[in-house]
Amino acid sequence: FDTNSIDNNDADADDNGASVSASVLLLAHRRVDLVSVDNIGPPIDVTVSHWDRLPIPSENSDMIRALSNEILATIREVAQLSPLFREHAHYFPSRVDANDPFRLADFAASITTGTPEELQAVLAERDPEVRLHKALVLLNKERAVSELQQDIQAQVENKLSDAQRKYFLREQLKSIKKELGEEMDDKDALVLKYKKKLESATEIPEEAGKAIKSELDKLSSLEKNSSEFNVTKSYLDWLTDIPWGVTTEESFDIKKAKEVLDRDHYGMDDVKDVILQFIAVGKLRGSVQGKILCLSGPPGTGKTSIAKSVAEALKRKFYRFSVGGLSDVSEIKGHRRTYVGAMPGKIIQCLKSTGSSNPLVLIDEIDKLSRGYQGDPASALLELLDPSQNSTFRDHYLDVPVDLSKVLFMCTANVLETIPGPLLDRMEVIRLSGYDLPDKVKIAEQYLIPKSLRDSGILVNRVDDAPTEKALSLSDLEPAEGIPKSISIGTDAVESLARWYAREAGVRNLQKYIEKICRKLALQIVAEGEGTELAEKSKRKTKTWKITDNNLDEYVGKPVFTSDRMYEESLPHGIVMGLAYTSMGGSALYIETQGIAKAATSSDDESKRTMGGGQLKTTGQLGNVMSESTQIAYTVARARLQKYQPGNPYFDTNDVHMHVPEGATPKDGPSAGAAMTTAMLSLALDRPVRSDLAMTGEISLTGKVLPVGGIKEKTMAARRAGITCLIFPVGNKKDYDEVPAYLKEDLEVHFCDDYEQVFQVAFCEQDSWYD
Repeated sequence: FDTNSIDNNDADADDNGASVSASVLLLAHRRVDLVSVDNIGPPIDVTVSHWDRLPIPSENSDMIRALSNEILATIREVAQLSPLFREHAHYFPSRVDANDPFRLADFAASITTGTPEELQAVLAERDPEVRLHKALVLLNKERAVSELQQDIQAQVENKLSDAQRKYFLREQLKSIKKELGEEMDDKDALVLKYKKKLESATEIPEEAGKAIKSELDKLSSLEKNSSEFNVTKSYLDWLTDIPWGVTTEESFDIKKAKEVLDRDHYGMDDVKDVILQFIAVGKLRGSVQGKILCLSGPPGTGKTSIAKSVAEALKRKFYRFSVGGLSDVSEIKGHRRTYVGAMPGKIIQCLKSTGSSNPLVLIDEIDKLSRGYQGDPASALLELLDPSQNSTFRDHYLDVPVDLSKVLFMCTANVLETIPGPLLDRMEVIRLSGYDLPDKVKIAEQYLIPKSLRDSGILVNRVDDAPTEKALSLSDLEPAEGIPKSISIGTDAVESLARWYAREAGVRNLQKYIEKICRKLALQIVAEGEGTELAEKSKRKTKTWKITDNNLDEYVGKPVFTSDRMYEESLPHGIVMGLAYTSMGGSALYIETQGIAKAATSSDDESKRTMGGGQLKTTGQLGNVMSESTQIAYTVARARLQKYQPGNPYFDTNDVHMHVPEGATPKDGPSAGAAMTTAMLSLALDRPVRSDLAMTGEISLTGKVLPVGGIKEKTMAARRAGITCLIFPVGNKKDYDEVPAYLKEDLEVHFCDDYEQVFQVAFCEQDSWYD
């Protein structure tokens, strides 16, 4: 061991004050046996028994000599295999007497990596022959470990040398082929690959061509391991992957296009007509240009799915991306190349993905664009969706003009009010109204029921390769093995589903209910086949497998809607049914008013008057626009009351509380103005309005009835509520003329431009009536 800096006066320092060190070799002197521990200490105090010096026996001297020689030979052999043993063997002559079997055995055991128990056994052994045997066993184990270690090292070296040899051979082969002109290096191969990609491009803009040539020259001069090389390579990958001028051959067959559109969607005539017009123009011109369409309508009306059918009808590639909640401009126009991980925007990714410069691109949920610190995506879409600008669309990443004029853009939205005006102005809007009861029944029977029965495994295709030219129908399916032949969903059950369970404008909830019925049917079929006992709620309670109006509640529960109207009989005073149009379609809502008489009056006879008159309170989660409509309606009602009943002090002696039921649902819009005015006049005149009447229309301060939107949806909502008399603004007559004839049957419709006409219809009065 080394001893350093022992602080004991100057004993450890030389004359110059420098510290000295010494190496001390400690050798075992004698063995002892532990007799007892007298004091744990420290220091520990024990009683030991010394071993007498063991004599070297004269008998068995040949065996001891043979064991000693074997140990010496093994030590030399292991020393050649292990560098550690080689170091110990170097000190062997000066440390150990080879003729002393005890010390030889101790030394041999000490240089091995035996366990503590094995080393202790050697240490405690008194017989020299046995001690030599134990030491030799440890040495043999060490030799086996060293041989195994050497084998492992040899295998690793062989693998490394083989890999190095192959690397050198490959490099030599590459050099030879390069000299012979048979192979190029990596950079040359990349340049050739990019040039081959550009051979299919037919219309590369001049600026893009210059950028590609410049980047190819830069790539040739850069080192392959530099960071700039990878940036340039990624940029060239995108530039050469864009289908410059490459287009897919379009179909101008109107008949086949109409078959494809009718196959997948029921109704939606406006969308289909626009697409057929688009095809017809392309057929006459011999070429087609891009177009920007916006499909606006309630959820579940097929806006997204019809875009796929349009792409199939036109034989264009289809690409969809959603911008709902999007707040980063880079998703539209790409990132600058200076950023790590930069990449082009969605539209450039679309061109690369489709490999065509005239795909159909569906921009979903365009009315739900967000805006944040990363920019305004709606403003970024202005260039993309402008036919006069998108022929030179410039992505931030590519920074070269890209022609998007041949792309057909289709956008979807639930409401148009949240779309910025400049963006909406660039699109041709097609409004999709919701489906009424007959539409939903036909859609369910033609599309939803066959699909759900097949997807649940109840029905299977009659022919494995069913044709795709027509929609899947029940005639194309047959019950699977073990399925009852009578299983079906009746028309009356579908009508009940549409009327009492799924009243929304679309068919998404209707589809969910039909899928729920099919799943429960599948459970009952499998359980009865296996003899499994089901819960009472899941058991089949009728003998038939046909779903009808009578057993429908066993599969979908009790009806969600129990009545179309809050007031079944005649309406109380101060209540009128209005019509609203929301993102979910049309709905009927009641306007309720209630008067509250004033309590306090002045005691002074000369100034006697009612205290606190003219107060209006509104509830029902009304939005800002609707709240303003209540104030306008209140003013009009006060003014008209003096015309119909001069001297009627109702609004001076009573506060009015107006409420629109379903208070948990937010409501907004100006179209309830006429209904609010009528409700307050009904309250003040103490007369009810017609019980079969519903109305819509914005009202001005002078009593003009102004046009509103959603006439078809509101008509459907009125029919659903059992209304037979409707009041619409005169300005909406053209909209009502476009409503299908079956929705107009048995309806008494009045078109009014002044509230006077609304009053006469609502209270069944003639022009000359005044009180």
